[in-house]
Amino acid sequence: MRTNIVHIGAGELTYEIRNIVNVGEKLQNQGVHVNWENIGDPVAKGEKIPSWMKEIVVEAVRDDSTYGYCPTRGILATREFIANQVNSLGGARITPEDIIFFNGLGDAISKIFGFLKRTARVVVPTPSYTTHSSAEAAHAGDRPVTYILDPNHMWYPDLEDIENHIKYNPAVAGILIINPDNPTGAVYPESLLRDIVEIADKNDLFIICDEVYQHITYNGTRSVPLATVIGNRVPAICMRGISKEMPWPGSRCGWIEVYNGHRDPMFEQYINSILNAKMVEVCSTTLPQKVLPAIMSHPEYQSYLDERISRYERFSNIAYDILKDVKGLLVNRTNGAFYMSAAFVDGLLNSRQTLPIENDSVRKSVEDLVSGPNVEPDKRFVYYLLASTGVCVVPLSSFATELQGFRITLLERDEAEFTKIFQTLAASIRMYLESA
Repeated sequence: MRTNIVHIGAGELTYEIRNIVNVGEKLQNQGVHVNWENIGDPVAKGEKIPSWMKEIVVEAVRDDSTYGYCPTRGILATREFIANQVNSLGGARITPEDIIFFNGLGDAISKIFGFLKRTARVVVPTPSYTTHSSAEAAHAGDRPVTYILDPNHMWYPDLEDIENHIKYNPAVAGILIINPDNPTGAVYPESLLRDIVEIADKNDLFIICDEVYQHITYNGTRSVPLATVIGNRVPAICMRGISKEMPWPGSRCGWIEVYNGHRDPMFEQYINSILNAKMVEVCSTTLPQKVLPAIMSHPEYQSYLDERISRYERFSNIAYDILKDVKGLLVNRTNGAFYMSAAFVDGLLNSRQTLPIENDSVRKSVEDLVSGPNVEPDKRFVYYLLASTGVCVVPLSSFATELQGFRITLLERDEAEFTKIFQTLAASIRMYLESA
């Protein structure tokens, strides 16, 4: 074309969690039975939505108002419900005007990073949930600026690394926290969160905190809400939603809570730009906002969530017990969300390792996929694992990290099948590492 129409950050927009589906579907068409352990969709993995929750939605559908627009920030009654929840924690105080609804947190993430000044950077964790790291990198047209989550220390953030990135990169304006974390399943202690808030305060930064898994924790851990530790000085954006907790990922319903939004005029202007961008779209989807308070305050809601959490806890321990003794693999017990990430010891993967693939056409497909010069070693492993066993996981290198490994979900509902998947994974890792 006579004028370059490609955005400067287009090359940074990647999402291997979905890209691996294309490979899986191709191999599935060639006869491979696939266990989809790549994406965090509880419904796709067989989670049953209780009848009382469906009845609330059905009743709302009968109300004509759910078919219309809602206010740009979101339905007032729902924002009041959320503000009361936050204020009851005894930390940051917000009003309904400090809440903005979006069509899923993907929409919120796109606007939060997209409306930053291009030269302003947010330091994000590594490994990092791809939607965050890709959006931050795309807005700047550069690789993401990352701080280390340490696989040798429960996947906790390396505070010294955060401080060094801030010290040596004056473009850093904010810090991203994902707690509980995706992709690692880590849950951060309160002291660590307070230290990050202190770093932000000392360096005049703002914080973005993704808390979409806030109420999904186990193994004796508890996710401390940012609202309870933020104080009254540091501006912050907390991101929450219903896709994982209810779970209702297809609703595309998430929101942000703005803490200390009026403390800094520049931050206030930035938040207003995000609101104005939402106003241009008119509003977010009405129906899920309408039913949110009724569902979350239903007498059976907590017991329904507790049953799921209990299963994730049991499965996290099954997974850990199977993988922890695999030589060459760094594994931490998952304590929140429903993912486990494992990293290979540096230098163990190479371009000669394989797994047996009986189907000739499937083997040829995988050999073609891994033949390129820039295929990451862990992606090679993931492709061979998929073709050999049908277990579909996501390469860890796709989460903005130099670590080689994989992320797998804990969402399979059948315990025997879940155990079999992880036993297959463990055996395949041992075989792969010994193959060359």
